[in-house]
Amino acid sequence: MRGLVPGLASPYPIGESLPGVFRGDSFTQRWCSAMDEVVAPVITTLDSFSAYLDPATAPEDLLPWLAGWMGIALDGHQSAERQRELVQIGVELLQWRGTARGVRAAVRALFDLDPELIESGGTASSTQTGTPLPGSDRPELLVRLRVPDPEGFDVRRLDALVEMAKPAHLPHRVEVTG
Repeated sequence: MRGLVPGLASPYPIGESLPGVFRGDSFTQRWCSAMDEVVAPVITTLDSFSAYLDPATAPEDLLPWLAGWMGIALDGHQSAERQRELVQIGVELLQWRGTARGVRAAVRALFDLDPELIESGGTASSTQTGTPLPGSDRPELLVRLRVPDPEGFDVRRLDALVEMAKPAHLPHRVEVTG
């Protein structure tokens, strides 16, 4: 990701920290200068490491890496600004991952549409014995999304997003309608 930066000066030149006997040796100074060229980007990166971890200031090529920390896969369909927004939203949504609220928010963030979630489970209470149990005995999550153009919509992106945002143990299906 990072590499040499031509002309970047080291804030801590190695040659200046050597004992006096080596400061006058031209070979040692040239060798130290070459090492300074390698170490300078490392020092600069470490000095500004907090900026690398902030989606607003991270270099573009690090955004997929930051997203990967949260289990988000950026698919390259978005501009750099949109990727920054998605990583920031991902930080906020991480606490809701695996919940209905998290699935809704993730779909809304990526597609700017509100999904309909249909879950097989349920809860209920009754004062009478023999009341049927709510929900279904087969766990499943159905995510239905109404879009303007169902034929041109990439269902695989929606499926991958739901796979990431839903509870890991829960099978799911996605439906896209007009």
